[in-house]
Amino acid sequence: MLDRRRFIKGTATTAALTMSMARASKNATAQQVRSPDILLEDRVILTNESSNTLSVIDPNTNLIERTINLTSFDEDPRPPFRFVTRGVVPTHTAMVNKALYHGAITVHGAAPNPDQTMIACTGRGTSNVYLVDTQSLRVIGNRPNPKAGPDTSPDVISSGVLVGREPHEPTFSRSGKELWVALRGENRFAICDVEDAIAEAHGEPIRAVRRYLPTIDGPAQVWFSKDGETAFVISQKVSKIDIFDVNLGSDGYSNPMRRQTIDISEQDPFGFTPFQKVSPDGEEMWISHKIADGISVRRIEGSQELLDHIRFEDGARPNHVEFCENDNGRVVYASFARIDDDGPNGVASSRIAIIDRDAVAGQRRVVGHFFSHGRDSHGIWTNPDATRLYVAHEKDELPGTPNEGQTVTSVFDVTDPFHPQHIAQIPLGSLELPSGQLRNKQSVNLIYLRPGSPLHTG
Repeated sequence: MLDRRRFIKGTATTAALTMSMARASKNATAQQVRSPDILLEDRVILTNESSNTLSVIDPNTNLIERTINLTSFDEDPRPPFRFVTRGVVPTHTAMVNKALYHGAITVHGAAPNPDQTMIACTGRGTSNVYLVDTQSLRVIGNRPNPKAGPDTSPDVISSGVLVGREPHEPTFSRSGKELWVALRGENRFAICDVEDAIAEAHGEPIRAVRRYLPTIDGPAQVWFSKDGETAFVISQKVSKIDIFDVNLGSDGYSNPMRRQTIDISEQDPFGFTPFQKVSPDGEEMWISHKIADGISVRRIEGSQELLDHIRFEDGARPNHVEFCENDNGRVVYASFARIDDDGPNGVASSRIAIIDRDAVAGQRRVVGHFFSHGRDSHGIWTNPDATRLYVAHEKDELPGTPNEGQTVTSVFDVTDPFHPQHIAQIPLGSLELPSGQLRNKQSVNLIYLRPGSPLHTG
């Protein structure tokens, strides 16, 4: 990767961006609160949809460590391969439609495998999945660029694994042997053999998809019970949830069979349910209904009965949910896409809802909110000890704000889950390409990783 190259100089825009990032880095460092609950190997990774990059944050410093390049820019010194040609920075549409561009388009979903040594992320526009080694922070399958030099990138990007139309969220099976990818543009999901996916990413003549499994229209995500035996499939096209028996064999591979399809039109009449996650105790699935402004909770065992339906105010637009459970309480956080003008210090910000999970099932409700310190909060994830919360944002910060023009990630101290304390707002900066700076923007998913350790979240 080329993240450690010097900023390109000589333009007012670049100089302004450099000064803005310096101020932001100083601010982030000043606000940093060291924690014994964060290990040296911990990392936070975000998917940046509009730049087709991954940002890597070191939670020990709350600063950007590097940007992982999923584009194919600057692999060749000739103009059709460049990101910036004759000083012109292309728009996003022009960027991914450049002649001979073969990198990622619209990087979106992401998830870690069970031991957190690998993540999978989806290229919605390229109908594929990329695999990333979380220890080396390298894209699996990249190869050395034969034209590498001062004006070119050192690597040629892998083609990843082709899976199907509009892959939204990938999810590793609990055995780690399979990767299930929801194909939102179809009515099925792809089940990939992980070993074969690594081989396919390296360019070997093999197909990683073991099978395609029909499901409800527009599947957004599949998530598994803690024992790996039940799969929940949600949709962004229909008001239904598909439940599958995974039927894991002794070899760790599945033979899934549909158990039932649940009508959720009372909770989500719009048929737009984008995200779900199982609770740490493995007893409940928490499901966000974005357009319907609510979250529903279903029992994992038995008939998956509805336990709670929590309504937010109109227009809240909940995105992701995350659990925070420590000695001071058990809560569920829900990130809101809605942006409110009355944020901290008069800066527009989204909110995050706090739901008391210790309340009796059927009576759980929102007990508070806090500002996300960013616009259009999306992916959220805690560290293993549930003392830190990281929040991704889709929208850039507005002019006149401390990190204007930047996409930011926020971090909170959640030692008291009911009263999160803001620590830092982290600007994501840019990918340093030989021909120019590609600004990291529109963060969607966020993962907190501890490579080599068992997955600490549901």
